[in-house]
Amino acid sequence: MSKEIKKLAQLASQRKLPPEDYEGGTFTVSNLGMYDIDHFTAIINPPEAAILAIGSVKRCPVVEIIDGIEQIVIKSIMKMTLSVDHRLIDGVKAVTFLNQFKDKIENLENVH
Repeated sequence: MSKEIKKLAQLASQRKLPPEDYEGGTFTVSNLGMYDIDHFTAIINPPEAAILAIGSVKRCPVVEIIDGIEQIVIKSIMKMTLSVDHRLIDGVKAVTFLNQFKDKIENLENVH
């Protein structure tokens, strides 16, 4: 799968990716973070069921409770937007997916 992804990414970067290699999908990840875009809303391309829009990672002050005391700490923050076709995916399932994805990203050291 890794080899195929690299091949497709190379073809896409060269603008040589044929339509049959990207049409007919069900889920897309759209990453504009490398262009310093904080967040955006991606539009679903039928017949896709959903698209995840990923923005850039920024260092931001965040209030965190440490030993029962609110403190301001600097953390890496990445904003994501999930657009779903509600005719195909229930909103609660979409939120559950996004929360699970967020949890995995925030705890990468615990992913096996």
